Amino acid sequence: MKSSLKTKFKKISGWGKTNLASVEIINPKTIKEIENIIINSPPKSIIARGMGRSYGDAAQIQGGTILKLNNFKEIFANYNSNEITAQAGVSFEEILEVIIPKGYFLPVTPGTKKITLGGAIAADIHGKNHHQDGSFGNHVKRIRLTNGMGKTITLSPNNENKEFFWATIGGMGLTGIIIDATFSIIPIETSYIEEETTRCKNIEVLIKEMSEIDTKYKYSVAWIDSMHNDFRGILSCGNHAKISKYNNSKNIKDLSFKHKAKANIPDILPNNIMNKFVIKIFNQLWYLKSPKTRKKKKLKSINNFFYPLDAINNWNNIYGKKGFLQYQIVVPLEHSAMIKKILVKLKGINALSFLPVLKKLGKPNKSYLSFPISGWTLSIDLPANNKEVESLLNEIDKEVAHIGGRIYLAKDSRQSEYIFKKTYKLLNIWQEKKRILDPKKIFKSDIAIRLKII
Repeated sequence: MKSSLKTKFKKISGWGKTNLASVEIINPKTIKEIENIIINSPPKSIIARGMGRSYGDAAQIQGGTILKLNNFKEIFANYNSNEITAQAGVSFEEILEVIIPKGYFLPVTPGTKKITLGGAIAADIHGKNHHQDGSFGNHVKRIRLTNGMGKTITLSPNNENKEFFWATIGGMGLTGIIIDATFSIIPIETSYIEEETTRCKNIEVLIKEMSEIDTKYKYSVAWIDSMHNDFRGILSCGNHAKISKYNNSKNIKDLSFKHKAKANIPDILPNNIMNKFVIKIFNQLWYLKSPKTRKKKKLKSINNFFYPLDAINNWNNIYGKKGFLQYQIVVPLEHSAMIKKILVKLKGINALSFLPVLKKLGKPNKSYLSFPISGWTLSIDLPANNKEVESLLNEIDKEVAHIGGRIYLAKDSRQSEYIFKKTYKLLNIWQEKKRILDPKKIFKSDIAIRLKII
């Protein structure tokens, strides 16, 4: 593609370090430059990319052009309305550095703050509070999008463009380039979470406990010991701490957000170091450090509660040069038994996994391609390039699809076109909106090619 902008050619991948792609990277400085790039580009040649935290091939296009919005990082706060407008290239970390000292927090956050606003909208990210607050798209009030004709338009869930708004929420960047967005933020009194943790002796108890705390806690997540015969786990729940409850504490009034990574994993490990011995020891220590029964609540910083893995730079390098898969599925509430069935199957082939994560999801929103449905979502890291694992996952895919579940596109690097189209039942409607927003088919990605989305 011809452009007066400086370009850089390199090989990239998702966070799982699989499915490499050779791309041209462009960092436009203005909306006009973005519009001109789109107008002068051939079909199937562009996708936007944030910080590369999609695990698979969602934010890359082999032989194509990546638009990175590193120059689009402005934040405009309106605290009187409990909302901010921010450009798509700004990270959640940068947003938090601005809003926490003012007494506000994000309405929804995943397990890392190292994602961009544009990426959060494109993947319609969800967090530990989905059972109460839904996914990020629920809290977005306006999006400015440069479509496939090089025209910048405004989308809202409440105007004549609402169908295009919901096509862009969860649309994996395939409807256009998100320029900026306005979304709600929530007031907080402190920068701490009042956390309660407890051990659960098996997966059945864990699921029962999570079902019972829905209304009591805004945030909940469970970590499962995948090597234990009964799949014991730790349930962690929390609410934002109130000043009134901790009048005698000096630190509780400190609305701050300071965080530095404590370790760095270099990109030199040839093999996956997460072997059976390491995982077993870690899981044992992780389980025993939590109380047997619920005890007095513990204060945790926002960083420690929401973003523990961000303390390690490039933690994905632990899995070595071959990388890893993150397999995240959701199954309907009435099929909770499928979670244990999946863990049993994986344990049966010694597919070792480091702390699988279980969350309960609430009602879906109006997005056509958003992942969450009312149900249970399991995230599990698995070795890449393992034929036995791949064969078993293909089998599990079919079972998940059969009971009405699906695979998260932001984590996916391997599901088939058949499974995708069987499980995302509103795809045809989304495709109609995509054709209107992008009639020349400018926006394409490797995941769109693999799944024949467009």
